[in-house]
Amino acid sequence: MRNEPHNLKALASETAAAFDRALAEYRPVPRVREVGIVMSVGAGVARVSGLPNVQAEELVRFESGRLGMAFNLDRDELGVVLLDECEGIDAGEEVARTGRVMDVPVGAGLLGRVVDAAGRPLDEAGPIAADERRPVERPAPPIIDRAPVATPLETGIKVVDALIPIGRGQRELIVGDRQTGKTAIALDAIINQRGSGVLCIYCAIGQRGAAVARVVAELRDHEAMDYSVVVATTGEDAAGLQFIAPYAATTMAEHFMEQGRDVLVVYDDLEHHARAYREVSLLLRRPPGREAYPGDIFYIHSRLLERATHLRQEKGGGSITALPIVETQAQNLAAYIPTNLISITDGQIALSPDLFQKGVVPAVDVGTSVSRVGGKAQLPAYRAVAGDLKLAYAQFEELERFSRYGTRLEESVKKRLERGRRVREVLKQRQFQPIPTVEQIAVLFAAADGLLDNLPVEDVAAAEVAIREAVTRNLPDLSKRITDGEKITDADHEALRRMIAQALPKPNDAEADNTEPEADAPSANADDR
Repeated sequence: MRNEPHNLKALASETAAAFDRALAEYRPVPRVREVGIVMSVGAGVARVSGLPNVQAEELVRFESGRLGMAFNLDRDELGVVLLDECEGIDAGEEVARTGRVMDVPVGAGLLGRVVDAAGRPLDEAGPIAADERRPVERPAPPIIDRAPVATPLETGIKVVDALIPIGRGQRELIVGDRQTGKTAIALDAIINQRGSGVLCIYCAIGQRGAAVARVVAELRDHEAMDYSVVVATTGEDAAGLQFIAPYAATTMAEHFMEQGRDVLVVYDDLEHHARAYREVSLLLRRPPGREAYPGDIFYIHSRLLERATHLRQEKGGGSITALPIVETQAQNLAAYIPTNLISITDGQIALSPDLFQKGVVPAVDVGTSVSRVGGKAQLPAYRAVAGDLKLAYAQFEELERFSRYGTRLEESVKKRLERGRRVREVLKQRQFQPIPTVEQIAVLFAAADGLLDNLPVEDVAAAEVAIREAVTRNLPDLSKRITDGEKITDADHEALRRMIAQALPKPNDAEADNTEPEADAPSANADDR
């Protein structure tokens, strides 16, 4: 206790000496800091004076701590798109440059996380462990670095994999009216990637918060969040944040692609994205064009979707497969935004509300849907089994509409109608129930070859289950060769026919099970007497 004052004096002396040395060695370095002034604030945008050296899409920080992105670089003022709520930002407030353009974190630390368009976590699971940060706007890979689409991206949906195939590196548009199952197809495609090595990014643009929460819950229930990232912006978020969301998601995907990984990106949906851009443009007084959209509305989507591609092996061999979604009104595919996207993408999966109301799900309109690239990446077994199925099914739908007029039909036409109805039953599929490739091929072969023609339509679903179980149990060698991409021979076709014939219920057996002996049943004549 007696040494305590002495120790305190020594500590104070050492501290004073260290402070004197620091002052003697300190050499102040002047630092230039650009500061602007907020002239006005609107709903989602602000007008700023000053900041003469600011870059396009550079982040700026307001005095209140909120972020914005430099969007309009005019001579007299700067148009800033707000990335946070405008409450708390007032005229006369200072705005400072950050020195970096709009960027997001990338890396494996994002897998399993839910983030916003700026890369900020929304799932209350702690900070993001990012490898680095990259700008949201990046140039698309040059043509010389791209490789042809040669590997299928299996969705587990029969009607898609067989009739509208998608390849890794393709851009396939999902288009349809509201509540027709667009998001359901995208979610099934994500869930089917479990174990395939494909990483998935789901980008929600201007969706309802409850809808986004439901998607996240479904991905977690089906163990898909382990290899997925959810980039979420809701309708309550600032329009600027909704606008940059798909670019941020693509930047995250490009990091994995450059490492040689395959990535599936879902944009849900680009109609909301276009509306957010229109809102921002009108608030910044950009000249409006058709339907009040600015003149570069086509360019914002083309520069986004051109970043989806398959790289050459020298560049890593990775790929980004894009599934953009767009909502139509009354099946109007010729509307402004849908027709722009159809011209940009490599095909479209069109959904019909009429089919959805009839209980045909997925409600894919086969006649309107097309894949311009995926057929080259389709497994040979699909081409052998379902090569002519798409055309035959589209013709069946036309014949069915024609037959409703009560026209007298030939016997051959009646047979085509009956087979078409069974094919339609085979193409039905419940959500969250992806089907392996080999089982799909066996069922489609049975329908296309007429092996289900003698079954009642209501029994086709049970027959499908029996065929799927039989092919995996009885033909393992054929299953492996189909998965390995080998062609199936005539002998394989014959083996499939025999296996399917054994798996299907025999008509005589079914009648014997459902019919009582004639002697025990009272006759109609006896009742009359």
